[in-house]
Amino acid sequence: MNPSNFVKAPSRARDVARRSNGRNQSMNMMKSLIFGVALMAAVPSVADEMRRETVRFATGSSSSTIKSSVKGYQTVQYALSVTAGQKMSVQLDSRNTSLYFNVTAPGADAALYNSSIDGNGTSITIPSSGKYLIDVYLMRNAARRNETASYDLTLYVE
Repeated sequence: MNPSNFVKAPSRARDVARRSNGRNQSMNMMKSLIFGVALMAAVPSVADEMRRETVRFATGSSSSTIKSSVKGYQTVQYALSVTAGQKMSVQLDSRNTSLYFNVTAPGADAALYNSSIDGNGTSITIPSSGKYLIDVYLMRNAARRNETASYDLTLYVE
């Protein structure tokens, strides 16, 4: 027996293992890339689906009812300026049970009120002055089916 054969055998096995691992890593990276591209194509673009409106009450009035609709992944964002200490009431009425709204305070990352959890009507004592955002949207189950939901959104500030 030649001792040099024993030295080379483990070395060759390591080389085969390295090449095999390299191929596996390349294959995993390719699978991840394909999955990422497919996922991006499947997820709708939220930025293209938002309609923004500013709410202004008629002179002498402290409320407004907005009649509108959303379809699919569309969101309608209403901006309403209110002052700290005021009470803002929001009521959303629709025949579509998958239609909801969120109320977000100025500069906040999370909703102050989420109607999909707490119901489609609320009264909030405003903690700080500024433009509050009311986002009206369909839940994913209805948006995915591209449903349309007509609604009445009543806003009242006192």
